[in-house]
Amino acid sequence: MLNIVSISSFTTRSGYHCDLEVSYQLAGQVLGTAPVVLVNHALTGNSTITGNKGWWSDLIGKEKAIDTGCYTILSIDIPGNGHASTQRITAYKEFTNYDIARIHGEVLQHLNITSLFAVVGGSLGGQIAWELASQQPKLIKHLIPIATDWKATDWVIAQCHIQDSLLTHSSQPVADARMHAMTFYRTPASFKEKFNRSKRDEQLYNTQSWLNHHGIKLSERFSLSAYRLMNQLLLSADITQGSKDFKESLCDFTGTVHQVAIDTDGLFLADEMYETHLQLQEMGVSSTYDEIKSIHGHDAFLIEYEQLSSFVKPIFSTQLCHK
Repeated sequence: MLNIVSISSFTTRSGYHCDLEVSYQLAGQVLGTAPVVLVNHALTGNSTITGNKGWWSDLIGKEKAIDTGCYTILSIDIPGNGHASTQRITAYKEFTNYDIARIHGEVLQHLNITSLFAVVGGSLGGQIAWELASQQPKLIKHLIPIATDWKATDWVIAQCHIQDSLLTHSSQPVADARMHAMTFYRTPASFKEKFNRSKRDEQLYNTQSWLNHHGIKLSERFSLSAYRLMNQLLLSADITQGSKDFKESLCDFTGTVHQVAIDTDGLFLADEMYETHLQLQEMGVSSTYDEIKSIHGHDAFLIEYEQLSSFVKPIFSTQLCHK
């Protein structure tokens, strides 16, 4: 069930003022009766994370790795993503993940949630999780960033810059940007396994047909303003903004960080995530690091559910519950 929180006169870090409608969903145990897990959606995702139409239902559900029989699951829509509201954020460059994490904090306050057993997020959702941990270092017991980073690297910035150009100048902006994105979400090996130069007909390769399909499908359900905003958030991630370094940004964090990288991820590199793991250990922050092995690149966090479940299930199985 979708719920709405209205936030009046929200001011972004850049000084932009607006009224917001923020939608969220709760699943699993009744709020106040079990530990709370916040799940952040990725760029084209939304707050429907479990159940028949849930985009992460292989990971979250009854007797799944994140067991809805043990936890209250909270998922919050990024305002402007079009899932539950007609609100459009046209001043998209005024927003960063710093602002989205503050919005999440407002929702948590509205729901009287003062502690989180875990925050889980893949890709953009993981960037926002890092930001929330920096802003409220005593809030989260287990921070689980998957296929993501606390910063946008030069490579991520480059890809997002091309995306923004396509979204600004193309005659079919959402479709063209989505086709470009699919090439860095996957890998050459993934494309070869899936298509192997096969053709749909004499003039069209199956690779081309598949990309066309993804472009059309996203343009049917995702607005241009939503895509621009999400791309801007991906590009602008950096928890050290405000003249902090990484150590200062996370030095007060009291929970455990559990990073899950993907060995072939061409967007958020495993090496970058492992470097963060080493930094956390040097700082005295409890940290673990696991790596999904896959040919599918960045999208593997939405494909390799068995591997991902094996990494996160031990974290959540520590909670005793009555099912």
